Amino acid sequence: MDKKELDFAVFCVESVAEHLAHNGADVYRLLAVDSQILDDYIIPCYEALHTQGKEYIVNDITEYMRKEELIK
Repeated sequence: MDKKELDFAVFCVESVAEHLAHNGADVYRLLAVDSQILDDYIIPCYEALHTQGKEYIVNDITEYMRKEELIK
């Protein structure tokens, strides 16, 4: 993972945390420890995802989290 992907991953974690009213550490755990969303989706799809707006990215990731039954 290079710096731009790392910066984007942090942006995604913090944006989703803000949206869900959770802290960043909890969301990171959901995305990277309890699931592989960070490594299998967010980072590999960086090129496409980073061109989207914050709202789209947050909605996309939270929908994925719902499908994985990480959130309700």
